[in-house]
Amino acid sequence: MSSLKPTSPQVLNNVEMGDPVSEKRVLAFGNSTVDILVGNAKSEDAEVKVIPIVLTSHVDDYPDGGLAAWSVVVGATCAIFATFGVVNTWGTFQTYYGRVLLSDTKTSTIAWIGSVQYALIFLPGLLAGRLCDLGYYKRTLFISSVILVVATAAIAECKEFWQLLLCQGFLTGISCGMIFGPIPIIISHWFKKRRSLAFGISATGSAIGGTVIPIASSHLVNIVGFKWTIRVIALITFCMLAIANLTLRRRLDPPKNPGPFFAWHDFRKPAFNVFVLAGAITFLGLYTLLTYIELSAIALGITPGFSFYLVSIANASSGFGRITSGFLGDKLGAINVSAPMTLVCAIMTYFWPLATTRGSLIAVAVIYGFCSGAYVTLLPVPLVAMGDMHDAGRRTGIAGSAIALGAVAGPPISGFIIQSPDGFKTVSYYAGSCIFVAVILLYVTKYLMLGTLRGKF
Repeated sequence: MSSLKPTSPQVLNNVEMGDPVSEKRVLAFGNSTVDILVGNAKSEDAEVKVIPIVLTSHVDDYPDGGLAAWSVVVGATCAIFATFGVVNTWGTFQTYYGRVLLSDTKTSTIAWIGSVQYALIFLPGLLAGRLCDLGYYKRTLFISSVILVVATAAIAECKEFWQLLLCQGFLTGISCGMIFGPIPIIISHWFKKRRSLAFGISATGSAIGGTVIPIASSHLVNIVGFKWTIRVIALITFCMLAIANLTLRRRLDPPKNPGPFFAWHDFRKPAFNVFVLAGAITFLGLYTLLTYIELSAIALGITPGFSFYLVSIANASSGFGRITSGFLGDKLGAINVSAPMTLVCAIMTYFWPLATTRGSLIAVAVIYGFCSGAYVTLLPVPLVAMGDMHDAGRRTGIAGSAIALGAVAGPPISGFIIQSPDGFKTVSYYAGSCIFVAVILLYVTKYLMLGTLRGKF
C-alpha cells in the first residue's frame, strides 16, 4: 500500500470522499502526535483507524553534557568573569575613589556608580532575553562585548564623578546586562537534569573575577598607576569575551510564532510575582556588606593593605558556594538550597558590625561570600521552571528588570545610612532585614508552586 507523507499540517483537510489515495499520514503539530488515517477514501464505508503516535520533541532532548554543552559552560564562565566578576569588585573602586580620585565627594554619591552598574546588569534583561528568544544572541553578544571593552578602557581617562558614572556606571552596566542576561537561557538549552550544576560552574566566573581583579588592581595601582591598571583590566575583559564569543551558542531554534515582546500572562502567576518581589528586596541589601566591608575595616583602624583583601576573600569563598549550591540544587531543588543560604547572609549582615578584628572580619567575609554565591547562582533556576523554554528569555528578562529596582536603590540607601552615627551598625540592620524578608518570600514562592513547604523546588 502506498503512502504519502504530509508536507503541512493541513493534509487531513485535503482528504475528501472519492480521493483515490488509500492512506494518508497527518502530522498534528499542535499536540506533537501523528494521526495515521487508513482506509479507502472512495467509499463512505471506508474503514478509518486513527493511531496516535507520540513524538519526542527535540526541546526535551537535553544533552546534559558532552563537548558542545560544556564548551558553552566555559564560554558562560568567561562572560560572567568579564561582567559580574568585574562588577563585584566595586567595593575596591568605592574605597579608592573615596580616598583618592573623588575625595571631595560624598560616599552615598559615589555609591551611585556601583548601584547603576548592579542595576543595569539586570535592567536590560527583558530586551536581552527577548532578543535571545528570537535568535539574535550572537550579534547582541558581539556588539555588547565591543562596548564593554571600550567603556572599561575609557574609565582610565575619567577624572570627574559624572564621567565615571557614564563610563563605569551606565556604559559598562548596560553592556554587562546585555551579555549576562541571556546566559541562563543559553545554558538551559543544553542542560536540564544538571542545570543547577552548570549554573554553579559558570557562576564561578564571578568569583574568580571578583577575587583576581581587586588583588591585581590594588597592587598595580601602586606600580603602574590608576590609568594602566584600568587598561590591564580592559585587556583581561577583552580576552574573556573573545572566548565567550567563540563558544556561546544556542541549541534550540527560535520559535516560529514568538508572540509579543512583552506579555502579561506571567504576572497572572502568584508564584512568579512573589519570586520577583523577593529578588528586588534581596538586592536592596545583598551587596551592602560586599560594598562596604573594606571601608568598615579601614574605619576600625585596619590598614588598607589588608582591608582590600576582604572583598577578594568574599568573592573567592562565593566560588565554592556557587559550585556547591549548583550541585545541591539539582539534588534538592533551587529554593530548598538558596533560601537557607540567603538566611545565613542575613545573619552575617547583622553580625558584621560586631566583627572588629581581622580574624572576625575574615570569618564574616568567608561565610557571607559562600552563602551569597548560592542565591545569585540559583536565581534563574525557578524562573526557567515556571513556564515554557521558548519563552524563558522574556520571563527571566521581566524578572531581571524588576530586580534591577532593588539593585539600583540598595547601595545609595546604604551609603546614606553609613554617614549617620553608628552608621555601620544601622546599615547592617537595614540590609539584614531586607534579606530576611526576602527569605520569607522565597518560601512563599515554593508554597505557591507546590502547595506545600515540603518537596523539591
